[in-house]
Amino acid sequence: MNSLFKILLLGIIAIILTFSITLAYSENQKWDCPECGRTGNTGNFCGGCGHPAPLAGIDSGDDAQVKVMTHAEYIAAAMDDEVVIESYVQDHQSWWDNKMTVYLQSEDGAYFAYEMACSEEDAAKLVPGTKIRVKGYKGEWAGEVEIMDGTFEFVEADPWIAEAADVTSLLASEELANHMNEFVAVKGATIAAQEDGAPFTYKNPEEKTDDLYFAVDVNGNIYHFCVEFYLRGQDSEVYKAVENLQVGDVVDLEGFLYWYNGANLQATSLTVK
Repeated sequence: MNSLFKILLLGIIAIILTFSITLAYSENQKWDCPECGRTGNTGNFCGGCGHPAPLAGIDSGDDAQVKVMTHAEYIAAAMDDEVVIESYVQDHQSWWDNKMTVYLQSEDGAYFAYEMACSEEDAAKLVPGTKIRVKGYKGEWAGEVEIMDGTFEFVEADPWIAEAADVTSLLASEELANHMNEFVAVKGATIAAQEDGAPFTYKNPEEKTDDLYFAVDVNGNIYHFCVEFYLRGQDSEVYKAVENLQVGDVVDLEGFLYWYNGANLQATSLTVK
């Protein structure tokens, strides 16, 4: 009788433990395996070695219970705070020296990950729509809010790519800053003259291997935009389109709403109307 009671008791304990683990990870909570180090596991067992998931509240390592921020929490974080976000790659600048600057966006907002640590092998996998988790520090430069000293890992998810949000009517408003780093559109803008009267300026006029600067007039206000060379180089359609501009051309633009002492859209496409 005692043996039967012990068997029943052990069975009940096993059921309770299994139920606890199921509760802890029933909503796709991600965890790191304490046995093999595999990151981003979901469910009750490690996808790499089969090790069971740790119970909720038990730390299996420094990053085992990482809290992924919402975009609102990221915005609310103080400068220099450590931040952890998950979002989708929309585009990126050129890879170099095991670093990559990446434009990220989700349905609730966008991020600019500046010179994120990235191997050349992983850089090839960062195609638009790919979801990643980025850990770094919140920083600011000339008004641009960005993630600095970032590292990342891939997150399994269906691809997601943002449509360009038309911000033409917001250009003169404070609300525009709420769309910082998003993929946006500006429509019906008129090309304004540079100081020398030209429609655009080369950052490197001798070799023409750097950014292009141009300005647009929208409702009587002048805005300064650019083609970021490491995002769209001299052989890209938008770079060539800007080189062919004339003062007074009316254009539609798309690009990423970067900030440099004010809105400084980094154009990825430009069409003369």
